Amino acid sequence: MLKIRLKRIGCKRNPAYRIIVANSTTRRECAPIQELGHYNSKTKVMYLDKTTALDWISKGAQPTETVAYLIKNCNDDGSLNYKKSETVKLSKKALAKKQAEEEAKKAAESAEATEEAPAEA
Repeated sequence: MLKIRLKRIGCKRNPAYRIIVANSTTRRECAPIQELGHYNSKTKVMYLDKTTALDWISKGAQPTETVAYLIKNCNDDGSLNYKKSETVKLSKKALAKKQAEEEAKKAAESAEATEEAPAEA
């Protein structure tokens, strides 16, 4: 079976990958059937020939999870459509404090709504 997968290149602690089509039984650094592009996970720089990748998928090649994500989030010109996560992970104490503030705010809003309702009637 053919797989669309990543081939690791680069030196220690500085990985870069080529996106290749290869037989699933061969090792990671095998000779590819075709190279479709390259991807650097540290700098989020990517080039992918999306039309060729989709053509291989239509022929029966199975993309790995990572390659499927890259194909899905690829622009038409082959670059990665990467959005940096804006959510900030909070500690348990900070999360509890934030939830308590939100509950207090909701309670205050509901109290104001009940005070305004009889005044209008």
